[in-house]
Amino acid sequence: MTDTILLVGHGSREDSGNQEIREFVRLWRERQPHWRIEVCFIEFAPPSLHDGLLAAAHGARRVLVLPLILNAAGHVKMEIPEAIEHARAHCPDTEFLYGPHLTACDPILAILKRRLRKAMASLDMPDPTTTGVVLLGRGSSDRAANGDMAKMARWLQEESDHELVELAFTGITWPRLERVVQRHALLGMRQVVVLPYYLYTGTLMQRIHRQVEHLRAQYPQLRFAGGTHFGFEQEIFELLEQRVAALREGQPQAALPCDGCRYREIAHDLGHGHSHEHTHAAPGAHPHGHDHHHAPAEATA
Repeated sequence: MTDTILLVGHGSREDSGNQEIREFVRLWRERQPHWRIEVCFIEFAPPSLHDGLLAAAHGARRVLVLPLILNAAGHVKMEIPEAIEHARAHCPDTEFLYGPHLTACDPILAILKRRLRKAMASLDMPDPTTTGVVLLGRGSSDRAANGDMAKMARWLQEESDHELVELAFTGITWPRLERVVQRHALLGMRQVVVLPYYLYTGTLMQRIHRQVEHLRAQYPQLRFAGGTHFGFEQEIFELLEQRVAALREGQPQAALPCDGCRYREIAHDLGHGHSHEHTHAAPGAHPHGHDHHHAPAEATA
């Protein structure tokens, strides 16, 4: 018996995004040939989260569950923990440990800084004080998840010479990309760099590329540089390997933020208690301290 590492991807209606996650897993297996690494998806692609957990438990002493997700919202805070509890009930001889999502951190910031430098190079290195930057993410109904993106935007501004680094979202919350670019134009920016905050391709990444093309036509006085998703960068592999090492060593995991957690309100409405101790790695405890149903919510992926 050995460990199984189960990577949990979001899943996309566009199968090319799911294929990219499978390719990521193939590359990770090459990096770690002695690890048993499996993958499942929360939605839109097989195997499902429940099927993936049960399959990972087969012949395994422990299953290390790692969300391949940037920000914590409903999937990370509710759906994955509930599926783990279901798997524990069906596989009592297997220990399930839940690692944290990728989160806002220095390795992700390093990727964004590198992508920004590349975009500036494509624009022939214009003055950063006249070049606006838009960090464009999926958006969530969880304000803490949106707050993680705000943190990354602020860090990016503090570690660059750009005077204007702003957030935009492709859905769920505001502002949208068009409104932010309008503001950049009114503030006198001459170039705009759009940095997608996405790991893999999918319908939303395709939409972003179309939006940037529309904006080029709408604002001929502005020069645009559009980035792309970054799920194959070295830092992503390294972050996951750090998660694996921490779980294997029994290190306490960082708690999920509860301030602004709309799932606390959902649990209250459903008559369930809500623990503020969102622990990840306790082998027999529900990470939220309650048993509730999943409510629709979006996590950046």
